[in-house]
Amino acid sequence: MNKKSVVRVLVRFRNVNFAQDIVDLQPDNQTINIHVKRDLSRLVVNNQQTDWSFKVDEFIHHSSQEDMYNSVAKNVVQQALNGYNGTIMCYGQTGAGKTYTMTGTTENFQYRGIIPRAIQQVFKEVEERIDYMFIVRVSYLEIYNENLFDLLFTLPDTPASDSQLAVVDDAQGVHVKGLSIHLTNNEEEALNFLFEGETNRVIGCHTLNKNSSRSHCIFTLYIESRKRNSSDDKYLTSKLNMVDLAGSERLHKTGSEGQMMREALYINKSLSFLEQTILALADPRREHVPFRQCKLTHVLKDSIGMNNNTVLVANVYGNAEQIEETVRTASRIP
Repeated sequence: MNKKSVVRVLVRFRNVNFAQDIVDLQPDNQTINIHVKRDLSRLVVNNQQTDWSFKVDEFIHHSSQEDMYNSVAKNVVQQALNGYNGTIMCYGQTGAGKTYTMTGTTENFQYRGIIPRAIQQVFKEVEERIDYMFIVRVSYLEIYNENLFDLLFTLPDTPASDSQLAVVDDAQGVHVKGLSIHLTNNEEEALNFLFEGETNRVIGCHTLNKNSSRSHCIFTLYIESRKRNSSDDKYLTSKLNMVDLAGSERLHKTGSEGQMMREALYINKSLSFLEQTILALADPRREHVPFRQCKLTHVLKDSIGMNNNTVLVANVYGNAEQIEETVRTASRIP
């Protein structure tokens, strides 16, 4: 990982049967070494790679949801309140903990994920910054099989759209035409929008995950602020995107067939385009960044890289059975 990169990368391990003899986490909290024993059961020459070393900004293991949030998101949210666009994305193998990291669970307060904690931080700051006026709005977008859907379409105040949602890139920046954006006055209202959208997501079931996300979902906070009693009526604006990416899949492991196989192909294709985009952003020699290759990267065009705060969380397994996919996920880190 190039420290001058515009994307900050963290790795979070799922705490299931961690293989300490295979995955070696170094004391610097940034280096991950993986060693796989060579298969000598066949009477043939095996030149397959057995050792890898990955350097990231930070790895997270045996950490609480609160510690994870402080490492991953707290600074990005703070900067969004100061007018800087930000994006936090979770990616990795299906079932590795992306949705748990991003939204957490509602049964227990301490298991909340990044989105509800970000909402809490934003409205706490709004209350404390008494010299400023704030306007906070939210939207919840789903990208399923390269089609865009409004996850808040079931709300009574959501305007009906006669046309399919579309990404528009104009003088005002990148936005999704037809996507409903809702004014929210406090933490409770924002959380209700989140929970409403969660009930409308597309999920599926396969051998690795009983509740596999079959789509990419982007929960966005739009923040406007200006100083009270100021002669300047201009607002400081920013967008904070929190993205729960659908999990990458090896079809022979998930056993996906039919519709689920078609979904997996769309998922893997868009994740490949996202990887290409981030690699282009991290390469100072690249003049062109391929944002328009897929809907996901196009929607996030003005919120990843450049002067924006971008954090990528790679969710991986640490157990021996999934080590091949863990290496594959880590290898895609820019």
